[in-house]
Amino acid sequence: MAEKIAVFPGSFDPITLGHHALILRALSIFDKIVVGIGVNTEKKYLFSVETRTKWIAETFKDFPQISVEAYYGLTVDFCRKVGASFIIRGLRTSADFEFERIIGQVNKKLAPEIESFYLLTAPEYASLNSSIVRDIVINGGDASMFVPENVKITPNILIE
Repeated sequence: MAEKIAVFPGSFDPITLGHHALILRALSIFDKIVVGIGVNTEKKYLFSVETRTKWIAETFKDFPQISVEAYYGLTVDFCRKVGASFIIRGLRTSADFEFERIIGQVNKKLAPEIESFYLLTAPEYASLNSSIVRDIVINGGDASMFVPENVKITPNILIE
């Protein structure tokens, strides 16, 4: 039986406890998970790709079946590159479902061999997203309760 490899794509700017919980839950389904940090040159990020990669690698350092890699371009092309047959996406709300449904259908047209797999976010993280965490950080608040313990957000870590 072939190894079940999945990509969990996102910007992870920064990784949140919601991402963390979803990835750990997905481990019961997949043999290997590649956390793919999608880099969009049109988008402005709060944290560098190097910082985000380091945070994710440290967060899952005790899980050899989880790796992290940044990528440019289409997620389905990245999946092919790493040998993944699945894309994992988390759903918090019905709006997430509608957005992800469209992307999933386009991905299926582009790469029929890659299946999108949707997991509902745990209820305690349903209102949490990276945008909220970024807003807290930008406004000088303490976001530590929303990110994994090893994610230390200090003013000098922000992209200028």
